Amino acid sequence: NNETSVPQLLIRDLKFEKKSLAKLMFSPDQENHPSKAPVKYGELIVLGYNGSLPNGDRGRRKSRFALFKRPKANGVKPSTVHIACTPQAAKAISNKDQHSISYTLSRAQTVVVEYTHDSNTDMFQIGRSTESPIDFVVTDTVPGSQSNSDTQSVQSTISRFACRIICERNPPFTARIYAAGFDSSKNIFLGEKAAKWKTSDGQMDGLTTNGVLVMHPRNGFTEDSKPGVWREISVCGNVFSLRETRSAQQRGKMVENETNQLQDGSLIDLCGATLLWRTAEGLSHTPTVKHLEALRQEINAARPQCPVGFNTLAFPSMKRKDVVDEKQPWVYLNCGHVHGYHNWGNKEERDSKDRECPMCRSVGPYVPLWLGCEAGFYVDAGPPTHAFSPCGHVCSEKTTAYWSQIPLPHGTHTFHAACPFCAHQLAGEQGYIRLIFQGPLD
Repeated sequence: NNETSVPQLLIRDLKFEKKSLAKLMFSPDQENHPSKAPVKYGELIVLGYNGSLPNGDRGRRKSRFALFKRPKANGVKPSTVHIACTPQAAKAISNKDQHSISYTLSRAQTVVVEYTHDSNTDMFQIGRSTESPIDFVVTDTVPGSQSNSDTQSVQSTISRFACRIICERNPPFTARIYAAGFDSSKNIFLGEKAAKWKTSDGQMDGLTTNGVLVMHPRNGFTEDSKPGVWREISVCGNVFSLRETRSAQQRGKMVENETNQLQDGSLIDLCGATLLWRTAEGLSHTPTVKHLEALRQEINAARPQCPVGFNTLAFPSMKRKDVVDEKQPWVYLNCGHVHGYHNWGNKEERDSKDRECPMCRSVGPYVPLWLGCEAGFYVDAGPPTHAFSPCGHVCSEKTTAYWSQIPLPHGTHTFHAACPFCAHQLAGEQGYIRLIFQGPLD
C-alpha cells in the first residue's frame, strides 16, 4: 500500500499561529476609527461570485453592496388609500412627487395606496434596472461564469424593481424586506395578472410576478447554523408559504408567527440571483480577506508536494483567482488526494473528466483547487481543509458542511445545493470532500 510510505498531512495538522491569526480577525470596519465611520446596517453579497464580478465591480453593479445610514432619511410608510374607478383616475392619484402602490383589481377598479415620508427609516432598492431609484443593480447569475455577463442573451427573470429593504435609523438598526421597488415615477404597479388581495384590516397586499423568497437560517450565521424554511415576502412585507410554482396566481398560506425582518445569514432569492444578508455585527465576527490571505500563506509555507512529480504546490494569490497556475494544487474529487497537474491515469477510452488517482486508484473527476476569497460566505474562521465538488472551491470544513445543506432556488420550482463561490450545483454524496495533502519528503 503506497499510502503508508509517504508523509501525508491534513491541513488541520499544520500548526496555525493562533495569536497572529487572531489579530487579523477584526473586521475592516474596526481598522478605521469607529467614531468617524458612518453607521453600517449590513451588506448584501451575491452568491456565485468569489469576491468580485467577472469583469470587475463598477458603480452600483458589484458582487457585494454595503448599506450605510443615509445623511438624510428616505424611508416611506403607507398613508392614504384611494379607490379609483378608472385607470385615468388612478393615474391622477399617483402623483409623481409621492410614492404610491397601485393595485389593478379589474378594468373598472384600481386601489392606490399613497406612501408618506418616514423620518425614522432608510430605504434601499434592489433590481435589474439601472434607473436611479435602484441602489444595487443585480443581474442573473450564470453558474461558474468567468466571462462577461453583459453579453448574455438569456431573458432575465429578475424583476427590474425587485425588492426594497427598509432599515431603522436607530439602534438596533432593524432591516426589513418587502417585495417590489418603486420606479422612477415613485410608483409600484401591480397589474391585473399579479396575485393581490384585500387584508383583514382593509389594506391591500400582493405578490410580484416571480416573487421574492427569503430563508432565515436557524442559529444565526455561525458554525452551528442550520437551514431554515424558504418563504415568500409580499409587497407589504407579510410572510407566506411558497406558491406551487414561482409565478402561480394562487398565493401560499400566510405564516403569522414569522416576520420580514432580516437576520445575519438570511438569504434573499430574486429568481435569477440569490443574495446573502450579513449584518454589521455578524461581519465583525467573520474572517477578513487578510485572515484568508494569512491562511493561504500558512498552507503554502507547509510546502505541500505532488506525490507524482514531487514538485511543491502553492495556492495562487487571491488576485489571480481565475487563471490556472503551474504550481496550482489539483484534487481527485472521489478521494481528496491533492496533486500537481499531471497526465497520469488519463485513460483514452474513458470520459476525459474521469481520472485514476495514483495514490489510491479511485476513479473520478480531477479538478484544480481554488481558494474561496469571499469572506462573507464563511461561517467560521477555520483553516481551508475542504473543497466543494465538482468546482474545487476550498474553504473551512464547517463552511462546506453548511452550504451543502442549503437548498437554493433554481428555475421556477426546483431547489438544489450550490457552491456559494461559483453557484455550481454540488455533486456527490456530500457535495464536498476533505483534502489530503502530502507533506515535503525532507
